[in-house]
Amino acid sequence: MKSLFDQTQLAGVKLKNRFFRSATYDGFADERGHMTEELFQVYENLAKGGVGTIITGLTYVSDLEQPIPRQMGIYDDSFIDEYKELTAMSHSYDAKIILQIACLGSQTTAGENGKVMWGPSAVQDLFYKTTPQEMSVQDILFVQSAFADAAHRAKKAGFDGVQIHGAHGYLLSKFLTPYYNRRTDGYGGSIENRARMVLETYQAIREKVGPEYPVLIKINCEDFMEQGMTFADCKYVCNKLTELGIDAIEISGGISSSRPNEETVRVITAEQESYFKTYASQIAQEINVPVILVGGNRNLSALTDILNQTPIEYIALCRPLICESDLINRWRADELSAAKCISCNKCFRHGGTVCVFNRKGK
Repeated sequence: MKSLFDQTQLAGVKLKNRFFRSATYDGFADERGHMTEELFQVYENLAKGGVGTIITGLTYVSDLEQPIPRQMGIYDDSFIDEYKELTAMSHSYDAKIILQIACLGSQTTAGENGKVMWGPSAVQDLFYKTTPQEMSVQDILFVQSAFADAAHRAKKAGFDGVQIHGAHGYLLSKFLTPYYNRRTDGYGGSIENRARMVLETYQAIREKVGPEYPVLIKINCEDFMEQGMTFADCKYVCNKLTELGIDAIEISGGISSSRPNEETVRVITAEQESYFKTYASQIAQEINVPVILVGGNRNLSALTDILNQTPIEYIALCRPLICESDLINRWRADELSAAKCISCNKCFRHGGTVCVFNRKGK
């Protein structure tokens, strides 16, 4: 019988358990995306708390676009030394750490300080009400190179891998979504064309970091909106990425303009936990690389059943670890009650992602 505390290997990297901290917006970097003591403490608490692999918050690869306030950055070499301290700290607790790299596209503040806002097409974001400029092929190649350079910096900084953010309505995700991608060239139309941006970005990264360095991706199973990316689209992209050599795929879903309570983070009851498990299980049956399940994972017993009854190999948690950074240690010590997180989503705010129950002066 498999255990969530099994030691495993992912792309040659030894993991002390099957738990991942799924990426989120942390909101504790400085105004240029650099490390702060506050941000460092977030990751030290996670590393001490027992999770086997930490995926950082989304980290922007180009300073030409407007970041979310206090979002982490990796857009030039000035980040390498400070991230070396972060990775060394994580490794001192036997926790692996993976840098999530991202372009925001239209999911940010419009037009500040002359910053660019990229999109596959000039279609207004239904939630943010921002309209990006349609990317030229030159823009596309620039962004692909920015992802590759960011991954190379992550490797130099000692991260155990990178995760491409291809989900949740950010730039790469928008290319996969027919509503937002109305291009008529080789990057729009059929799923074969809409997937081209993601596949070429992965290939650019792989060429830069070499064949042995772990490269993962986070991708939507569906967008859960009219004219959104479908599960069939997801399966196509996952199969193509597998052929190209991706090392693991995290299955998520939803964007800000999804139908109510079908967004990325959902208000759930106990009966609605692990809400992407059917999608992730089907993907895991089709491909021969590890699949990571995120989304509403709260109960150790139920997660152990998923591990043993499906081909899913790893479990990712986000909100539960915002609430209890030491949750994995608690479960490891046989304190097996479910995560204390009540899925209220009040942790997510500009100015720092903190559980409402842990917030000072609450």
